[in-house]
Parts: sequence; structure tokens; C-alpha cells
Amino acid sequence: MSEITTEEQITKVEEDSLTVPAYGYELLREILIPDLLGRDTPDILYWAGKRIARTFPLEHLEEAAAYFEKAGWGHLEIVKANKNEMEYALSSPLIEKRLKEKGKCTFQLEAGYLAQQHEQIREVVAEAFEDPKRRGKKITITVRWDSKDPA
Repeated sequence: MSEITTEEQITKVEEDSLTVPAYGYELLREILIPDLLGRDTPDILYWAGKRIARTFPLEHLEEAAAYFEKAGWGHLEIVKANKNEMEYALSSPLIEKRLKEKGKCTFQLEAGYLAQQHEQIREVVAEAFEDPKRRGKKITITVRWDSKDPA
């Protein structure tokens, strides 16, 4: 009997068109995971985001926005880009609520995911930084890379 991969399992769930209530998502993300991981939560979430990107690689960076919507991470758009940096804005009603109600929340999962997608597509080492814009009700994620530093 052949084993079913994680990607095949997720594809099956997608085909069934199931949705998860925001409460369940937030319960895991804001309560359970930080309780289990403690102060290491942001670092581990960053590496988890990189792992997700390796498991579900994109062919083009333009596909990232669709992936974010599909994953329920929010609306992702490119704000600006130059030779060694790309700035994204991430927003959604859930993000707006998290920024308003939580004293401190992290978006390192999303940052790690974007960093790894840039690494894979550009074939350079990349890193990403989050910057919550509480007044603007969105998150800015900046991805930086050095073209002279191959992955």
C-alpha cells in the first residue's frame, strides 16, 4: 500500500471544499501554538513558513497572493520592489481584528513563507521582516536578498 503525502491529503481536503471557522484558526495560532512554543514562537513560525514554502513551491512570485488567499492568511499585494528588496502589504478582517485586540501578535509564518519562495525562485538567500501597521490595519512584510549570495 502506498503512503499518501501531505500534499495529496491537503489536495483532497481542498477538493472537498471544507472551510475552517476563524475561531478555530485563531485558537490554534494565538493560544495553543504560543503556549506550546513559548518565547520561541516567532522563530519557529518563521521556519515553519519556510517549510510550507518548500512543500508547496510556487513557479512565480505572482502566485503568492493566490496562495495566501487559499491558506486564509489574507490579501497579499506588492507595494514596491527594487533590485534587492520587495515590500508586501498583508491585510484581512482577521488581521485587522488581531492587530486591534492582541497586544502582540506575530506574522512570522507568512514572512518565512515569502522568504523561502524568494529563495527558491530567485536562487539566492533571502530573509523577510514583518512590520505591523496598527493604524493602517495591515502588515508590511519586506523580503531582502543579495544577488551575490546564491542559495
